[in-house]
Amino acid sequence: MGFPLYIAKRYLFSKSSQNAVNIINFITFLVIVIGSAALFIVLSGFAGLKEFSLSYTNTIDPDLKALPKTGKFFKISTEQEKQLNAIKGIACYSKEIEEKVYLSHRQKNHIAYIKGVDSNYIKVTSIDSTIQYGDWAVNLKQGVTGIGVANLLGLTINQYRNPLIILAPKPGKGSASPLTLKTKPYNELALIMSGVYVIEENIDKKYVFAELPLVQALLEKENTQVSGINFKILENTNSDLLKKKIAAILPSVILKNRKELNSTLYRMLNTENLATYLIFTLVLIIALFNVVGAIIMMILDKQQNSKTLYNLGTTINELREIYFLQGVLVTSLGGLIGVFLGSILIGSQLAFGWLKITPTLSYPVQYNFTNVLIVLATIIVLGVLASLVASSRVSKKLIT
Repeated sequence: MGFPLYIAKRYLFSKSSQNAVNIINFITFLVIVIGSAALFIVLSGFAGLKEFSLSYTNTIDPDLKALPKTGKFFKISTEQEKQLNAIKGIACYSKEIEEKVYLSHRQKNHIAYIKGVDSNYIKVTSIDSTIQYGDWAVNLKQGVTGIGVANLLGLTINQYRNPLIILAPKPGKGSASPLTLKTKPYNELALIMSGVYVIEENIDKKYVFAELPLVQALLEKENTQVSGINFKILENTNSDLLKKKIAAILPSVILKNRKELNSTLYRMLNTENLATYLIFTLVLIIALFNVVGAIIMMILDKQQNSKTLYNLGTTINELREIYFLQGVLVTSLGGLIGVFLGSILIGSQLAFGWLKITPTLSYPVQYNFTNVLIVLATIIVLGVLASLVASSRVSKKLIT
């Protein structure tokens, strides 16, 4: 390979006597640089968008969550809690109960979920960091709601004269009618808002947080009944082994991590990323047709040189190897320069945030070494294929 590689490098940096060939080679190289830079920038942009989108759910979702296998609720005894506390790898856990309720305030209504949580909830999640107005005070009389619910119902914090009214249907079987109902078919709770959180539009309209015992009483549930347990896991903990230990203590639950809790969102983001990669790869495939044309033009331009090399003893396979290596060098060098230029743009966005979504929010990007490898691998593989096609045009008939 030493001799073909030496000639290929000479051809790579030497100018042709034909000006048209030089222009074609320059355009081909420029297309490869721009294509690889564009692919890297788009992949970095999607990586940033994925991280940005998941940051909303990561705020409210725990590392691991226990949910009932059947129904809405399950029981956890004092003995089971002691066994959970003894498991190494669990930093802390928080019990919760959740149900859909009817909200009313000053003749404005909205259907949302009330989530009863204990004092460990802010240790398991970072929900308290999203409080925009007021503070996180969840106790016997106070709760926290999202900005979406607050805007829909006209809620303000510390509104003691006009609290939020929460209505929850009473548990039971059978149909309700005016003849069979002697009391109200629902339980009622008045709650004063101590804080308003801001996460994401759908989440902001979905939840009202209150104290766990208060919500259990509203739903007429025992103090051992919950709808979920949120776990915060210590770093470097074997999650699979931890799941087995928890499942042995709580056989009536299923355990899900963040990815499993938001499987639809993860699948959507991964599909979009793959679709974008395939579209830009198709653009690169079309662009690399220029490589085939440029190499064929080089073969014709260097026909006399090839004839001289052939007469000196160079085989047809070695001549093909010369032009094959030339194509690979062109695409590889173009890919490296393109990734380098793309890295500069992504680095400047991370450092200065010059591209804005809003006046205060920079467009999210993420620099991943994996994306560098993906772009270079794509360019090199396509360049190898294009070079094979072009170098196969070299034949004894063409040379002689």
